[in-house]
Amino acid sequence: MVETPGTVLDCPFLTDDAVSALVVAVAPPLEEEDGLQPRAGTVDAAARYGIDLAELADRSGGSSFRGAAGEVTTVDLPRTHAGAANPLPWAGLPSTIVLLGIGAGSDLELRRAGAALAGATRGLERVVSAATADATPSGVTAFVEGYLLAAYRTPRFGGLAPSRKVRGPAPDPHAAAEQLVLLGEGAEQQILAARIAASATWLVRDLSNTPSNIKDPAWFAQQATGLAGAAGLETEVLGPRELAAKGFGGLLAVGAASASPPRLVTVTYVPEDAEQHVVLVGKGITYDTGGLSIKPREAMVPMKTDMAGAAVALAVVLGAAEAGVRHQVTAVLPLAENHFGADSYRPGDVLRTYSGRTVEVANTDAEGRLVLADALGYAIAELAPDLLIDVATLTGAASIGLGRGHAALYATAPELVTGLEAAAAATGERVWHMPLVEDYTSALRSTVADLRHVPLEAGGGGSITAALFLREFTGGLPWVHLDIAGPARATSSRHEVTEGATGYGARLLLRYLTDLR
Repeated sequence: MVETPGTVLDCPFLTDDAVSALVVAVAPPLEEEDGLQPRAGTVDAAARYGIDLAELADRSGGSSFRGAAGEVTTVDLPRTHAGAANPLPWAGLPSTIVLLGIGAGSDLELRRAGAALAGATRGLERVVSAATADATPSGVTAFVEGYLLAAYRTPRFGGLAPSRKVRGPAPDPHAAAEQLVLLGEGAEQQILAARIAASATWLVRDLSNTPSNIKDPAWFAQQATGLAGAAGLETEVLGPRELAAKGFGGLLAVGAASASPPRLVTVTYVPEDAEQHVVLVGKGITYDTGGLSIKPREAMVPMKTDMAGAAVALAVVLGAAEAGVRHQVTAVLPLAENHFGADSYRPGDVLRTYSGRTVEVANTDAEGRLVLADALGYAIAELAPDLLIDVATLTGAASIGLGRGHAALYATAPELVTGLEAAAAATGERVWHMPLVEDYTSALRSTVADLRHVPLEAGGGGSITAALFLREFTGGLPWVHLDIAGPARATSSRHEVTEGATGYGARLLLRYLTDLR
């Protein structure tokens, strides 16, 4: 992505043969009978092209184009024939003008406008945009984020053999970024922040969209160590023998029936004079059949994305290193495939977790909280965190209660909630604060173990009881739990959110860590 100072009147890029279109911003009429309101670059473009853009907008978009955020209309001007005696005023300039609705110009609306622009200009070699010339710094970041996020395309696995690699050594939307030239100046930091955030989201999407016949725990561990090594970060991988020797009873039980044994990966970023140590634990179930408590066929189809929490944790630690976050950040990735077979763990089994606490299994399709329990216990015992954050596609209850637009947020302190809500407002990755209802802890009582991991009777509040179970393994440390079962997946693309794995959580947590004091 190129940022160039100046205006449409003096932009040298407009005479570049590689530039296909000019983008200018418009806003809705102030009154119903008024016309569209010109915004950044519109007046200058009209002067340089010698045309009335408002009239062109009316002709091209008609009454349906009202300048709302994300509305786009494209005007293709006649081309000047070579050798014409009277060349048109726009001779030598891009013959396509994109009128981009930005609404009131809020960050949310600019993010949606950027996403719409990516769709409208897909396939063009390069476009020059004046749409953010008057935007606030956060508005520039939002616009660029929207553009890059919507430019994502799910990797295809064609050919004779499936690829075993994610996109590039360090997935980043560089190709999409190079398509866009921004008019304005002084926004280098905002553009960089948007690129880092979008890169993290692209990585989560790539990993989550990878089919599970490719993406087993060993493959995921290999991708994590390769990406971390390229970024100069410390890594450790525990295989089945090490996990057994150290007592990871939950992780080993969940992965026992799979031909692809489990792994535990840690990736650590350590800046100079780190202010805090934040440990991110991400659920990494590379495929979830439900085990002996088998899922229906329809529910099993999207389960290649059940490792989205681990992908988020990995992407955030890589992004934190690139952004120079002030805190030490460690990602802990418990990776397993929840299959069924002769070695399956069973309802009624009692497992000893890493912390020593025993758990009575009630439903093998509630495997995520078991691997997280081991990983949280390990983080407390070995990593000395100041703050624990876990992120997981954990419960259907969260998506039923909150839909696809919000993650369920649980936390042990008000300031943690406030910080995550502020990050959610800034990134558009929305959260809803949920209560840790103490009365519900009775659902975790077991007559044969320290805890039951699923209530004996279905009484509602499934996301809450899952969070209460995880809290038992946090050692009283400050703790945040994000249940992303709803927003981690999308059935269709909308604005900056793409169909399939959405990458939700990476931008949210990166922003939270950046702002954390």
